[in-house]
Amino acid sequence: MAGNKIEIRGLRKYFGHKKVLDGIDLDVRQGESLAVIGGSGSGKSVLIKNITGLMRPTAGNIKINGNETAGIRGKARDELMERFGFLFQGGALFDSLKVWENIAFALINGRKKMAKDEAKKIALQKLTSVGLGAEVGDLMPAELSGGMQKRVALARAIAIQPEIIFFDEPTTGLDPIMSDVINNLIVKLSKELGATTVTITHDMASVRKIADKVAMLYGGKIIWQGGIKEIDKSGNPYVEQFIHGRAEGPIEIKLQDH
Repeated sequence: MAGNKIEIRGLRKYFGHKKVLDGIDLDVRQGESLAVIGGSGSGKSVLIKNITGLMRPTAGNIKINGNETAGIRGKARDELMERFGFLFQGGALFDSLKVWENIAFALINGRKKMAKDEAKKIALQKLTSVGLGAEVGDLMPAELSGGMQKRVALARAIAIQPEIIFFDEPTTGLDPIMSDVINNLIVKLSKELGATTVTITHDMASVRKIADKVAMLYGGKIIWQGGIKEIDKSGNPYVEQFIHGRAEGPIEIKLQDH
């Protein structure tokens, strides 16, 4: 492995008086797979949005390939986005576009404006790489099962040959077997691309399958980070409670009447 692909120092994101991220330091090495874990509302999605430039940090530094990216705008941000692949929670496919058009969307509509026939060829190749036949390319997303939609979303995420791929709860809504299929594909395709990956998830089966390194967010801070092999002997009561899914422990779940 080479040096750091992503370096974060002193990252803070406040919404009014609410401190969602309160001094995050984090490194992700080239080709490494980082999983960020934590309960709902712990700031995982806000962290991703700050790294990708969808949000401007309140304070702190974010470097990608050694270059400061926090708060960049315009053409520089567009160029940065072309290095990223995204697998969104729920897939987030465009309902009105055929499967192949979904996969090829960034190729056709990005700055390079690839010709449709060339983009379709790449899209069908990516479909094959996620275990789906070329005939699926002419279907609409509504005609696909949840597992197939997730695989199409994964094909879209890798279509532009990204340097960094962000996975947002990649196994949400899937049964355990299909979840394992998706996890295996994530590992396989990320290695083939040589991509650095950042996954936010609460699914510990996913974490154990895809992560080299784990960081846990709680109270706006990273309270533990280490290799996946170290997580079961972290000695951290917050981590212990989370990975074993225990109701009792230092993490307090507020139950509210709705």
